[in-house]
Amino acid sequence: MFTWWADGSEKVGLDALVEVFNAQYPDLTFVNLAVAVAGGAGSNAKAKLASDLENDNPPDSFQGHAGAELTDYIVNEQIEPVNDIIDELGGASVFPQDLLDRITVGGDIFSVPSNIHRSNVVWANPAVLEEAGITEIPADIDAWLADMQKVKDSGVETPLSVGGTWTIVHLFENVLLANLGADDYAGLFDGSTAWDSEGVTKSAEDMVKLLGFANNASDGDDWVAPTDMVIDGTAAYNVMGDWAVGQFNERDQVDNEDYVYFPVPGTDGVFNFLADSFTLPVGAPNPEGAKDWLRTAGSVDGQKAFNLAKGSIPARTDVPSDDFPAYQQSAIESFGSDTIASSIAHGSAVNLAWLDDISTATAKFYSGKDAATFVADLTAAAQNHIG
Repeated sequence: MFTWWADGSEKVGLDALVEVFNAQYPDLTFVNLAVAVAGGAGSNAKAKLASDLENDNPPDSFQGHAGAELTDYIVNEQIEPVNDIIDELGGASVFPQDLLDRITVGGDIFSVPSNIHRSNVVWANPAVLEEAGITEIPADIDAWLADMQKVKDSGVETPLSVGGTWTIVHLFENVLLANLGADDYAGLFDGSTAWDSEGVTKSAEDMVKLLGFANNASDGDDWVAPTDMVIDGTAAYNVMGDWAVGQFNERDQVDNEDYVYFPVPGTDGVFNFLADSFTLPVGAPNPEGAKDWLRTAGSVDGQKAFNLAKGSIPARTDVPSDDFPAYQQSAIESFGSDTIASSIAHGSAVNLAWLDDISTATAKFYSGKDAATFVADLTAAAQNHIG
């Protein structure tokens, strides 16, 4: 099994899923192949995986983000449809149709989703906010920027914490979502919204302002350190997916006392979605064992154990929500009622090649903070992939 979950709450979640797998299939042995290439939201592991697949050395299964990220593997005929496993697990009677639609390509489903994550979450330190006199959730990005100034004026040098390039892409996608709204945001990926539109331009300019309140990060920095900055009170805010819950738990933080959370200002009522999923590679050495792993990942017991540990919510709708803590219960409710958007940084909205181009443009922007050049680079990247 090829996965980039090697540290922190992600590894705890994987271990919980493996424990269920071992109980369900005691004659099989789970081997994690990607421990040495963790980090970078999976970018390092994906590079190693691409090399293995090109050299006809596939694992039995590999982790991927459900959605557009899997497109290249499908086009290159490197993964097989898993419709039969999805149907065996309950199909549309247990997986939301919205989710199934987003992971269906040409009438086939090519991965089994193990969870749902939310991208557009602000994690905040309430003691820092109180010290700055902030008592309300800001309504939009402009109001949030004003609050960051209050935090800075209260003596906190870096109100917003960030990590390496992928975390900047993660932040930017949610600024885009806030300024464009869900429909125009979705239009970025089919050409109906221009990447040099007013909303994108404002988002790039907002990013310059937001990063003016942030720490300096190196490209390889991951998400745990920025989360710890919020916990330690050296930052007020961090925008991260809800895998951050695992780190708050790891640091013995109490929900709604030591930390609070809310949708990125301007995105209330929208759930920016991504899902971890598992595949069946063409030429898998042990395809029947791989199918058993997919069955565990998609099972009620597997999804309960995995998501309780990882901070995400089950992809299945028949896992009792009462078993989950407060944040996950709120996310389950939101996913069921909010408008769904697709994450850029985590493979739901764009394929790997386009994400690479967006990441390159973002790294260049982070270095120079030139909003106009950032928009031009993003527009050129879109033209390469949309036409």
